[in-house]
Amino acid sequence: MNKNELVSAVADAAKLSKADAQSAVEAVFSVITNELKGGGDVRLVGFGNFSVTKRAATTGRNPQTGAEVQIPARTVPKFAAGKGLKDAVN
Repeated sequence: MNKNELVSAVADAAKLSKADAQSAVEAVFSVITNELKGGGDVRLVGFGNFSVTKRAATTGRNPQTGAEVQIPARTVPKFAAGKGLKDAVN
């Protein structure tokens, strides 16, 4: 499912116009993104948790040449599925 399909599904499920559903989906993504940018986390009980984790710098290898490459430290988003979502999928 891509973003346009998600908007259509939300519009149908909530009986909204596609424009209103588009605004709602964009707002949810924006709020989650801004919270993670600030170093916080978003916990949706029964669905899952969005959080930020730090990755240490490492040394990798270029697969073509075999040369060592330094991979810098990064901050990356992380999602952990909640029990309700896991149960619904299984």
